[in-house]
Amino acid sequence: VREIRSLLPQCMLQDRVRIERKLEGLQRRTRRDPDALRRLKNQASKSAALLRKRRRRRPRISYPESLPITAKRAEILDAVRQHPVVIVAGETGSGKTTQLPKICLEAGRGMAARIACTQPRRVAAVSVSRRIAEELGVTWGHEVGCRIRFRDQTVPETTVKMMTDGMLLAEIQGDRDLLEYDTVIIDEAHERSLNIDFLLGYLKQLRRRRPDL
Repeated sequence: VREIRSLLPQCMLQDRVRIERKLEGLQRRTRRDPDALRRLKNQASKSAALLRKRRRRRPRISYPESLPITAKRAEILDAVRQHPVVIVAGETGSGKTTQLPKICLEAGRGMAARIACTQPRRVAAVSVSRRIAEELGVTWGHEVGCRIRFRDQTVPETTVKMMTDGMLLAEIQGDRDLLEYDTVIIDEAHERSLNIDFLLGYLKQLRRRRPDL
């Protein structure tokens, strides 16, 4: 049990919480289950190895000088590091959609859990994820991936995951605390669709349970 607990801080966030819950359940039993403990230790070891791999493969980040948001990069980066909720407003074409996920990566997000970025439309989710992967110099579908209806182009090493807002809503049904993510970016929030309004309300409530989000 001590070995497993010592591994937990080095695990992916989602695994950390699930293993902790299973460990507490095992400890409440009158008899220990050695096989179950071994399985938990293996899960924790694999999760810790994945987190080390993700940190090693963290891409080098640069920003196009031609985009207006680049001039505000340091200010936004400081805001992300100091505040749990940040609202960024800017003109269309200023670079918010492609550069904010990179700023969050630079702020240290996306390692023990993913950065989720929502888009109202599937075509935008795919094209934006490809653009971010290209700018970071990584393989699309690996460090930067995309999930839309009937298509999941991600792997365990994926740090930035682009998706439709409807897809994130669907994921809430199976992961009510959104433990897969440490950062959620709701893009095009000004469109005020039913999906976006529901997500914003849900995330506001979720912040009480997850102050790290």
